[in-house]
Amino acid sequence: MDQTSPFNPDPEEILCSCQDELPASVQEGLCLFNAGEYFQAHELLENVWRGEPRPIRELYRGILQVAVAYYHLGRGNLTGARKMFRRSQVWLRAFPDMCQGINLAQFRHDFEVVQAWVERFSPDQMFEFDQSLLKPIEFEVPQKPQ
Repeated sequence: MDQTSPFNPDPEEILCSCQDELPASVQEGLCLFNAGEYFQAHELLENVWRGEPRPIRELYRGILQVAVAYYHLGRGNLTGARKMFRRSQVWLRAFPDMCQGINLAQFRHDFEVVQAWVERFSPDQMFEFDQSLLKPIEFEVPQKPQ
């Protein structure tokens, strides 16, 4: 599937996958994201995405593309950030507000705030970017039975 293909998964399969436990490797990727290690988060999540055959893989793709957008921002590449924000929305829109313990409603809101800033400003205004807009991803780690 290329970057421009519509993503039209079976809604029941999405809902079923969203009930699954968040894989440990995805948890690790989200922790890297939350630590501001966007490139490393992208690398890890890309490996998970490549190895996952089910449509839930596109959730991981959407998140890793936001990580790449944030990485581009840190390097002053507004064009790259804009492109990755747009791509991520294609993959994330099919998923409910909570999926595998990830608060996607909050995540979408947070990165859309950053995306709005990116769409408004030019490269010579990068010094004005407020790094505090880069919020962590809220997710629940499953509790192991005692």
